[in-house]
Amino acid sequence: MMIDIRVIRDRLPQEIVALGSEARCEGHLHITRLIQEWSAGEVRFDDVGEKLLGAYADQALAGVGGMTVEHAVAGALRMRRFYVQPAMRGHGIGRMLAQALLDHGRSFCTLATVHAGNDRAAKFWESLGFQPRKHHRYTHSLELR
Repeated sequence: MMIDIRVIRDRLPQEIVALGSEARCEGHLHITRLIQEWSAGEVRFDDVGEKLLGAYADQALAGVGGMTVEHAVAGALRMRRFYVQPAMRGHGIGRMLAQALLDHGRSFCTLATVHAGNDRAAKFWESLGFQPRKHHRYTHSLELR
């Protein structure tokens, strides 16, 4: 299986709707929020340091992940809107997305944050070096320098 990480810039890929539907079936609304915020022009991942990536497995969208400015902490970026299709999990796609964003973020900030929504997500972020934190806006952070 060939995995290709692509920057999403001007418009969301059509396949994002199906990804959002799968996420909703699992009880996750963050991809639906991504679509709504993008459509409303509220969040476009276009501020300094921000980026939205899509992971394609054999040309089909398998996952997304983004990084935005973390307003709660000066000089930080926040990992957001991560989701990998259930059938594509276990192939390193989430790790590839996260690593690409962290590599990008090192040029713009010294700290990355994330709000892990559940124990499985917390374990994923911790496997990448994120440390648990008690903060009202995020659950984990990672020093980038």
